[in-house]
Amino acid sequence: MKAIVFLADGFEECEGLIVVDILRRAGIETVMASAMEGLQIDSSRHIKVQADVMAADVDYDTVDLIVLPGGRLGTENLGANSLVVEKCREFAAEKHLAAICAAPSLLADLGLLEGKKATCHPDFEGQMKGAVLTGESVVADGNIITGQGLGASFDFAFELVKILVGEEIVEQIKRAICYKK
Repeated sequence: MKAIVFLADGFEECEGLIVVDILRRAGIETVMASAMEGLQIDSSRHIKVQADVMAADVDYDTVDLIVLPGGRLGTENLGANSLVVEKCREFAAEKHLAAICAAPSLLADLGLLEGKKATCHPDFEGQMKGAVLTGESVVADGNIITGQGLGASFDFAFELVKILVGEEIVEQIKRAICYKK
């Protein structure tokens, strides 16, 4: 299994890095791909994060899941990258696509949530045209998974792990990190 987490300036660092951490703990090859001009990304709280590769250098044929972290500016920057947009459309049709916080609004803008159950940060609900909003923390509808915001980051990541490698691995990780809910 392989996942790509797209990073762009202004991304919500916890929504990106918690997902990367949990996916890697699950044994899923997880690559942070820059959607910007270089590998260094400036997060929403101005924490510099070094991406693993440029988005253009990924072999997407080997990828099972794409993840879009939120953050208002991060989402805008992801939407401004034509490769990210192209891959979101492609993965929505045939593989797994996940977005959290503000990022589901990008999927809605692309028409990928039409008639699908979804969630997002409440500030972006007005931009979720075509989606059936549930208000839940995490929603999986077919191959598209959405999360509400930073507070849902662990549950969002656990849902991705469950989909890719199963519930047993999720339970092992929860025990290992002392996750209680």
